[in-house]
Amino acid sequence: MIPALSNLVSPVPSLLDELRDFSNFGSPTVLAKVAVPEVGPIPVFTNEFWTSKQRAAHPLHEVSYRACFKPQLPRFFIERLTQPGDLVYDPFMGRGTTLVEGALLDRRVAGCDVNPLSRVFVESRLNPPTIEAVADRLRSIDFSWHRELRTDLRVFYHLSTLRQLTALRHYLIRRITSGNADHVDRWIQMVATNRLTGHSPGFFSVYTLPPNQAVSVASQKRINAKRRQKPERRVVPALILKKTRQLLSESSLSQLSALNSQPPCLLTRSSAFTPELADESVDLVVTSPPFLDTVDYAQDNWLRSWFCGIDPATVPIWHLRSVADWTTAMTRVFDELHRVLKPGGFVAFEVGEVRNGKVQLEHHAMQAGIAAGLAPVLVIINSQQFTKTANCWGVSNNIKGTNTNRVVLFQKL
Repeated sequence: MIPALSNLVSPVPSLLDELRDFSNFGSPTVLAKVAVPEVGPIPVFTNEFWTSKQRAAHPLHEVSYRACFKPQLPRFFIERLTQPGDLVYDPFMGRGTTLVEGALLDRRVAGCDVNPLSRVFVESRLNPPTIEAVADRLRSIDFSWHRELRTDLRVFYHLSTLRQLTALRHYLIRRITSGNADHVDRWIQMVATNRLTGHSPGFFSVYTLPPNQAVSVASQKRINAKRRQKPERRVVPALILKKTRQLLSESSLSQLSALNSQPPCLLTRSSAFTPELADESVDLVVTSPPFLDTVDYAQDNWLRSWFCGIDPATVPIWHLRSVADWTTAMTRVFDELHRVLKPGGFVAFEVGEVRNGKVQLEHHAMQAGIAAGLAPVLVIINSQQFTKTANCWGVSNNIKGTNTNRVVLFQKL
């Protein structure tokens, strides 16, 4: 049994009032209640609480990663539930949205993800180089390659492009494994990994799926045949520099000073066991866990793993096919979050409706959080007028994909 909800501490009362009266995007909040065993009724607020518009946040967020949430989601909770200097943590950090947003808001940040690709995307954006440093480094790299190539990748890349990519891969892996890689090398690795595949000339590849989903070689052969296309030559360093300028645009540079002021704690391991994080050290957790088996991270990232020298078979990514297995795994994570949270600290746990809306994971998340001793305070349902898969798959709204952010807010009492 968790402590009574009457023990909830500030800033919960003011947050409840704000959510009830929220109308920033023109619609009133719909208020309901859900009965929670062992707790009683808790409020459920439905509205558009943060924008669904693309590119409405800092340009540093504009890297692709499967099933990531928008920066406005963590910002909503960070601004309301923490102060500058507080520690914000994401145990499923993915591309690092919570960490980057927290750092931009002058919070200390920590993150964990079992997938080593996550660190590739996060670490360099928390310590970005200058555009000039990237340009200088790219000029110093030998992009010629006349040794053996992975010829099966010719379905994605022009021969010249594949040679450039293979040379860059060799340079980066050699620098990293020797311990000589610096933040400029890691930035170049991050940008190049993000540009491997896509559907515009800004990517290294021929037209294919969005950059967060690499199809198989056989599937790309079919795409090429259907579209009657052949890979065109791309200039790899030029595209890396172009993307760097977009991420580090002049208008945003003034906001980046806090990013490298304090080294973040970045862990590559299961989030159910994080001894590097001290007891009662975290002020706020904002995270989104795997949604059952709806995303195959290993398959989606096979090409990125190749480029970064990662063997996907060695990455113990969870494949949780049943709600019972998911709830058990999340309970282990919540146990660890209870340990690292300060008394009065919060967990904003974002889940979605999956399997065409038949499974609403917030109910099972509450069960897992309660089992770990956390008190569910409220549920926020952020309604959206699109699906996360709509643009790339041509799916109509509210038919497939995740149409709402459903966030359970817990507090450690």
